[in-house]
Amino acid sequence: MAISILRTVLIYFLVIFIMRFMGKRQIGTLQPSELAVTILISNIASVPIENIDLPLILGIVPILILLCFEYFFSLIGLKSRHFRKIICGKPIFVIENGKINQKALNLLRFTIDDLTESLRGCGVFDISEVSYAIVETNGKMNIIKKFSSQPLTPSTANIKEKETTIPLVIISDGKLIESNISYLNISTSWIIEKLKEKNMKITDVFLMTADKNKKIFIVKKEAK
Repeated sequence: MAISILRTVLIYFLVIFIMRFMGKRQIGTLQPSELAVTILISNIASVPIENIDLPLILGIVPILILLCFEYFFSLIGLKSRHFRKIICGKPIFVIENGKINQKALNLLRFTIDDLTESLRGCGVFDISEVSYAIVETNGKMNIIKKFSSQPLTPSTANIKEKETTIPLVIISDGKLIESNISYLNISTSWIIEKLKEKNMKITDVFLMTADKNKKIFIVKKEAK
């Protein structure tokens, strides 16, 4: 039992390391080669866990070989556009200038139902609103709506406003997050002053965020 647990833990950390090394893509955004490697690794990793009579090295070596393949293929892909097209394919327009590209649909083996389902995933329920639709190499669809169907934006309405910035957590469960405070170029005294205005102390705060425009958001700790 102890040997089985040890083998499982070792394989677990090896697979985690490899997944981290390969990047932070989600399953739905993996390129074909990355998906193939992921599936193979998951199958190979289970073999030495299920069969404790098999030497652990026979499970580790194939996984490391696949990692090396993926690493070198990615390096070659960075240098060679042609090689990248062979391994990953290329994006294909299924709608161009508002017209459905039926040849592209046949090439992708897309039915009309597949097309409309993908468009709904992009928030489009009326195909006549689409000017361009492109299927990326990972199978995801991106679209550009016709100008008449695009939502109103501040720029098209000539509305001037301060640029929004990303709020960062500066207090978490009563503790200051020094790195974020430094990044926002604010002081602890400024935070304390803002909390005093609300009759609060740092230890009273469950969550406090701020952005570079000094806009804050505070959630008070609930009584236990």
